[in-house]
Amino acid sequence: VVGGVDTFKKYAQELKLNKGEFDKCLDSGAMAAEVRKDFTDGQRAGIQGTPGFLVNGQLISGAQPFQVFQQVIEAELAN
Repeated sequence: VVGGVDTFKKYAQELKLNKGEFDKCLDSGAMAAEVRKDFTDGQRAGIQGTPGFLVNGQLISGAQPFQVFQQVIEAELAN
């Protein structure tokens, strides 16, 4: 299983984050409500997986090359 507390802590250590601060924040659940809200907002916007992006309301789903983002951004700027 990808994710979960142990995996997140492992990644934080690999990234050389401040382990004490990271663990305290994660273990406290202080940001749990914000994460749930972000998840719900993403679902409402049509995002069904990770990564998912919205560019001016236009959904870009999955890992995409720069050109896909560039095309969407340029089309939005032209409107």
